[in-house]
Amino acid sequence: MKLQQFLGGLGVLMGAALVARRVQRLRRRIDFTDRVAVITGGSRGLGLLVARELVGEGARVTLVARTAGDLDMARADLRARTERSVEIAIADVAEREQLCGVIRETAARQGRLDILINCAGTIQVGPLEHMETADFERALATHFWGPFFAIQAALPIMREQGEGRIVNISSIGGQIALPHLTPYVASKFALSGLSDAIGDEVARHGILVTTVCPGLMRTGSHVNAEFKGQHEAEYAWFAAASGVPFLAVNAERAARRIVRACRYGDRRLTIGVPARLAVLFDALAPELVSDTMGLVNRWLPDASPQAGPEVRTGWDSRSRWAPSVLVHRADRVVAEHNELRGHSIGELRPSE
Repeated sequence: MKLQQFLGGLGVLMGAALVARRVQRLRRRIDFTDRVAVITGGSRGLGLLVARELVGEGARVTLVARTAGDLDMARADLRARTERSVEIAIADVAEREQLCGVIRETAARQGRLDILINCAGTIQVGPLEHMETADFERALATHFWGPFFAIQAALPIMREQGEGRIVNISSIGGQIALPHLTPYVASKFALSGLSDAIGDEVARHGILVTTVCPGLMRTGSHVNAEFKGQHEAEYAWFAAASGVPFLAVNAERAARRIVRACRYGDRRLTIGVPARLAVLFDALAPELVSDTMGLVNRWLPDASPQAGPEVRTGWDSRSRWAPSVLVHRADRVVAEHNELRGHSIGELRPSE
């Protein structure tokens, strides 16, 4: 009888907690009409898809990226979808003064800054033996220091307003270590920690921070990722994984979920069933997950002494294995998501 009473009381408490959370979430809900948003990495891939969702909701968006041609194409894409303001700004997120200047100027020009989405990214794929200090420095500059600089510039503006939303796009690689992605993983872990810690401190000012950890997505970015070691083999497995239906999430769906999490000020969003299961298993059986990743690593290409530190993009790493039927789903969205040849090196070239 006592056990039944205990379980009944526990059920009541859990139900009350769920109702309270639901009410709190509804109170935090915002409308995006005429909200001012800055999106780093907004000229292509996931950043562009999030921008499409926001302009569709009536937001005024400023896209930040390094390349003028890419930004022009992204702006034209968005202006075909909305009558709201769409602006572009050329800046390297790793350059503090450039990035902070863009954010301050946007807020001054638009009269406010409601939403900051840190989405700029870079990815280096290959064995640890081929990774140099510069690879780690660049990954950290893009995934950690860039968001930190942007947040540092945005917080005083949002504090003065008494509200704001910050969304940091980390990764499942910012929760679980993945082989052959060491610089990426290290920098994304740093971003996840930064995002969660800042969120704890600024919530009292009405500023809500969302940490987003997507699993693999079909964004088309595999063609502009950078590969070291056995370039063709590294690209083949990475591109194939990016196209597997269950393993890789539809990027448009991911963008909608990110915008929804921003709307309600959710603290953390992990996207994709495989990613959520991986996080759960890592919490319950971390040694098993580590052993599994070790087995995965055995199947990946070995280091190649002949290759050295040479870097090639996905475009330059294609072979008889990729493109293939396994990569077809990933390749289909390359043009649609503005992942044209040349993004990685900052100049547009005709695609093959």
